[in-house]
Parts: sequence; structure tokens; C-alpha cells
Amino acid sequence: MRAAGAMSREAENAVLAPVLHQLTALCDFGPVVQDLADLPDVDLLVTGWGCPPITEEALRRLPGLKAIVHTAGSVKGFVTDACWERGIAVSSAARANAVPVAEYTVAMILLTGKRVLERARDYRATRRMELYDVPDTVGNFGTTVGILSASTIGRRVVELLRPHDLHVLVHDPFVTEVDGAEPVSLTDLFRRSDVVSVHTPLLPETTGLVSRELLGLLRDDAVLINTARGAVVDQDALAEEAGRIRAVLDVTDPEVLPPDHPLWRNDNVLITPHLAGSQGNEWHRLARHAVAEVRRWANGEPFDTPVPAERRERIA
Repeated sequence: MRAAGAMSREAENAVLAPVLHQLTALCDFGPVVQDLADLPDVDLLVTGWGCPPITEEALRRLPGLKAIVHTAGSVKGFVTDACWERGIAVSSAARANAVPVAEYTVAMILLTGKRVLERARDYRATRRMELYDVPDTVGNFGTTVGILSASTIGRRVVELLRPHDLHVLVHDPFVTEVDGAEPVSLTDLFRRSDVVSVHTPLLPETTGLVSRELLGLLRDDAVLINTARGAVVDQDALAEEAGRIRAVLDVTDPEVLPPDHPLWRNDNVLITPHLAGSQGNEWHRLARHAVAEVRRWANGEPFDTPVPAERRERIA
């Protein structure tokens, strides 16, 4: 089996380089390119961040291509309809990449429940410890957490929340049941939740989904967490509501926000630099997943994490 890679140099060094010897043991592997015009005809293509769109024109130069193994999450933007139309099998590491995103989300749910960052800031300023003069809204016992979208990441968050004394709600128009969560309407999710965590993919119908009206349903001091895509949330409305509610944003629209954007200056808002997804040693999980998928294909087995054509827009 002949295989090659297509991704940025940074992605190659971070994800592919540590397992290159394993790939070469499985197949005739190489090279790794940034321009699809430089690819030889191969049976399988390992892709990553920075891969150019695999268009119909690109596929004409790859008549033998039968499979694509993506070493990151979403395949939107580079695996085009032409790939599925030609019957090319596509695998994504979305499930592997969901693990750190879900871990980040659960950490933020618990930290914001205890108001850790704000109380640490006050402690540094006052050097006084308050153990009993704490409002009943602080803590994670009996907190209601709303999960917007039963995506791969959303389901993983629900799973990780099970050991905790929380009540979990979920809203997804395409899913009627999620183990460990109560299905509710979109408005009920925002009306009943102490924390709402956004995990919906960015689609035309989800752009601005978290609207001014929905944000207005959140109770005072509730928390909005967004690890999905910045454009899912109406950021102008959020900037206006952020004096009343709190927010944890790992994604914004655009990334990076302009220096004078009001969300930067709001103490109720924590903005992190799109770090919830795989970074550092977490890239090894993506690499291990890619090797396993290449091994399965080389052995004549189907992919473990295929991306069916009908789900390609909804796999974040």
C-alpha cells in the first residue's frame, strides 16, 4: 500500500513525526507535502491541519486514492464533496480530539461553580480567608448543567459529569435520548441551567444560535461556556449580558478578538486561546489514532471512526 501525508509543517512535526517509523512499517509511506500538486499517486492520504482542499481537480492527479485518514477533528474545508462522490473512505480523529475538549469543559464547569478564579483574585487582594460568608449559589452540589448539542464532545462531557452531584440537561434537535442527561427544549435549556456549555457545530442554521433572547433567559450569575465555534454565539449580545452572567470562551469570532473588544475588559469573562483541543502531549493521542486507522486499512478492515457523507457537516 502506498501512502503519503498532506498537512502544514507544524502539524507534521507535532503529530506525524513521532510515529513516522510506525507508518513506514505499515506501508510505503512518504512524502509529507503542503501542496497537493507535489503528491505522488497514492492509495491512502494522511492529512492534518494546513492540508489544502482535496478538490475534484486534485483528485484527478490521485487516481489511485481510496482512503483519507485525518489526524485532527473536523474534515470540513478540505475533504470536499468530490471525495465522497468518488467513494473515498474518510476517517477523522474527532473522537480522539474530543477528549481534551471535554476535559477542559468539565474543569471549567467545576471551577466556575466554585468561583475559583474570582475568589483567588480577591484572596490575593485582601489576604483574608472567608469560609462561611459564602452565598448559596457557590458550589457544585445540585448544579444544573445544560449541554447544547449531543455531539461527540457533548456526549463525552455528559459521560465525564456522571460521577458528580449535578443535574445534566441536553438539547439536540436530532437526538431524543442521551444516557445521563434529561432532554429539553432549547429555551428550557437556557432557562433552567446554571451552566450552559456549547458543543454545536457551526452551520448556517447554528450561526448566532445562542442569541440575545436565549442569553436573556439565563439566570443572574449563570455561566456560558463555548468550546465549539465563536460564531455560534451572538458576541455583541454576550458583551452586553456579561455584567449579569459569566462566560468562558475558548473560541471567539474572529480569533483573535480586536484589542478594543469589550469582552477583553470584562472581569466576568475568561477568554482562553483556543487551547481546549489537542495540544502538547495530547497530539500523541491523535498520532496513535492515525496509526491505528492506517493499520486497519492496510489489513483490509474498515475504519474505526469513519466520516459518512451524510454526517460530514456535523462532525466538529
